Amino acid sequence: QVQLVESGGGLVQSGGSLNLSCAASGFMFSNYIMSWYRQTPGSLRDLVAAITPSGGRTNYADAVKGRFTISRDNAKNTVYLQMNSVKPEDTAVYYCKGAQNGRPVYWGQGIQVTVSS
Repeated sequence: QVQLVESGGGLVQSGGSLNLSCAASGFMFSNYIMSWYRQTPGSLRDLVAAITPSGGRTNYADAVKGRFTISRDNAKNTVYLQMNSVKPEDTAVYYCKGAQNGRPVYWGQGIQVTVSS
């Protein structure tokens, strides 16, 4: 059974930090591109950051470049999102996603991040 379980969300003050985790099971994690997306009510789910299977390459949405860092630990089947200098506009539900060509796409259930001003 495939599972992606996010943790580490919650309420944080503007300028603070949070570290999200996404623990994966039920699929070959080390073969998958892992990503973080976020969604606010009434909006589409937007890509925040992505990381290649080896962790050698990453990419970020312009809105989070220089503030957020995506990383992964293939031994622990976990992907992380370190969020620094957060802003109220970072408030959203954050989802992790696993994708590999020719394979089903997997999503976590989402976790709320709220940044107070």
